[in-house]
Amino acid sequence: MTTHHPRPRVMGIVNVTPDSFSDGGRFLEPAAALDRALRLVDDGADILDIGGESTRPGAKPVPAAEEIARVAPLIAAIRAVSDVTISIDTMKPAVARAAVAAGASLWNDVAALRFAPDAPEVAAELGCEVVLMHMLGQPGTMQDDPRYDDVVAEVEAFLLARALTAMAAGVAREKIWLDPGIGFGKTPAHNVALLAALPRLAALGYPILLGASRKRFIAAIDPLAADPAARLGGSLAAHLHAAASGVAAVRVHDVRETAQALAVWGAIGGA
Repeated sequence: MTTHHPRPRVMGIVNVTPDSFSDGGRFLEPAAALDRALRLVDDGADILDIGGESTRPGAKPVPAAEEIARVAPLIAAIRAVSDVTISIDTMKPAVARAAVAAGASLWNDVAALRFAPDAPEVAAELGCEVVLMHMLGQPGTMQDDPRYDDVVAEVEAFLLARALTAMAAGVAREKIWLDPGIGFGKTPAHNVALLAALPRLAALGYPILLGASRKRFIAAIDPLAADPAARLGGSLAAHLHAAASGVAAVRVHDVRETAQALAVWGAIGGA
């Protein structure tokens, strides 16, 4: 018998990382980012994940003040015209604080509240929901040579330990999400093993966020998918598997296609 799960929420990615823009483009960026964010809501995003610092392999850090200047005005602008759930994708407590003040209600932290000593206490003080993600090492070096004895057991143990640390600091258990961190210090084989283990992770009793969209493991399976934009099919396969596994939300680039795939999955009897 198939286990029925609620349909996962769709988290749309809004990156406000204007590194590639000239100064002229930088001034246009807030309006363009707001337009993109609202289009994602129209496309079916339940949550908008706003990020002002890239965490791609090899990415360089951004000062907190600059990160706040990128994300806080956009969050405030979205909140002024939409009641969509807003997530802040940051490792920095100062950025999370500014984002929550501007209207965010979810702190999506790839460092699982390890970036600064006061991060767990700040999460408790803010009272927002918080995503604790597994990452081996730092974004700059995480893909150099990731090794595990048992990737699923190690990621699971790490996430449970971080949840306990957050709760000890005063974060309510029902505010905590877990994310296995697909692509963050993992080989393609590690990523596939974690995807296969999603039912086990969902059974831990915390909402699971999955971020597999357009990631490099898809190209390891399909050599024709070297370009991230050519990974839609693989992304949808991962999202539908996540839905069947009981994952609470999927973080995606292709919101419209993912919302459609999940709607069809639900109509067939998945949810």
